[in-house]
Amino acid sequence: MMPEELFEPTIMFFELTNIPATFQIMMNKILWDLINTKEVARFRDNIIVGTEKDEGHDKVVEEIVKRLVKMICM
Repeated sequence: MMPEELFEPTIMFFELTNIPATFQIMMNKILWDLINTKEVARFRDNIIVGTEKDEGHDKVVEEIVKRLVKMICM
């Protein structure tokens, strides 16, 4: 139990040496078409949504969440 703190591993489990690169590739595949529209950018574990108008912002965020949930449930 870790009150008031987030767990951050100090080692890479299962001897995975390329996990950051693997994660980046996975995120690129999941969000490829949204990245190409230049509404979405990703950097490591961050996803940045930047739309020109407020109307489309919520739709893009909803689509990203749907895709991430789908990947988790696989």
